[in-house]
Amino acid sequence: MAMPKRVLDRFQSRLKHFQGVLAAQRARDVSEADTVTVIKDVLSDLFGYDKYAELTSEHSIRGTYCDLAIQFDGKVQFLIEVKAIGLGLKDNHVKQTIDYAANQGVEWVALTNGVEWVLYHVLFKKPIDKEEVARINLLDVNLKSDADQDCLLLLTKEGLARNALAEYRDRKDATSRFMLAAIILNSEAVKTALRREVRRVSEIMVDEDTIDKVLREQVLKREAIEGEQAESATRRFCRSVDKATKARKDASVECGPPSGVPAQVAGESSERSGHPD
Repeated sequence: MAMPKRVLDRFQSRLKHFQGVLAAQRARDVSEADTVTVIKDVLSDLFGYDKYAELTSEHSIRGTYCDLAIQFDGKVQFLIEVKAIGLGLKDNHVKQTIDYAANQGVEWVALTNGVEWVLYHVLFKKPIDKEEVARINLLDVNLKSDADQDCLLLLTKEGLARNALAEYRDRKDATSRFMLAAIILNSEAVKTALRREVRRVSEIMVDEDTIDKVLREQVLKREAIEGEQAESATRRFCRSVDKATKARKDASVECGPPSGVPAQVAGESSERSGHPD
């Protein structure tokens, strides 16, 4: 999803100011409470949220609290866990945030110290889990970089409203090592192409099982073909194959004789064309 011009204009006019503020606050090593204050300004002036209507501090969730919540269209859209600006972000810092999201039924969370932002997708399974979607450092942002623009858009109201996070996650998943490995190991077209190329190069016909064995044991890393993420990628690929196969069958069924030509006549015409007098 391309960054809308008005959003890019907002970043071009305000980002440098907030980079100065964040650098100064980090040099002073301000507290978590002061970091929250700065982040609310960033969310409002840079990312486009209404500070008074769409940002909630100390959002209550079943007797506990999340530092910030973004809510519009009648529901909580995003939860944010804040750490002091001088504190490095660690994986265990996000556990509390994920628990918050699971209790609230919120799909997206962020962990931030104001400078660094880490975005996660909450996986509603047993046990609740997460996957990192994107990571960006506001002091290192280059607005001329398409990759940085893509990441920034994920944090904006415009991006959140247009489902940019889900789109970005799906695009990232489509080229993950798990998905590419699943395609290589399960695609008939890929297997056929590999056998054909092996034969072209070596003039030797190699069977499919041999190629599969070499791919699994010598070519692809084990971490890409084993484990839950690899299994999920394989299921996703196989579902897409089944869906495409079904669509082709449905299209074949729908493609009868030309409109207005009875099936019997069409069949007779076909027979005549195959057996000329």
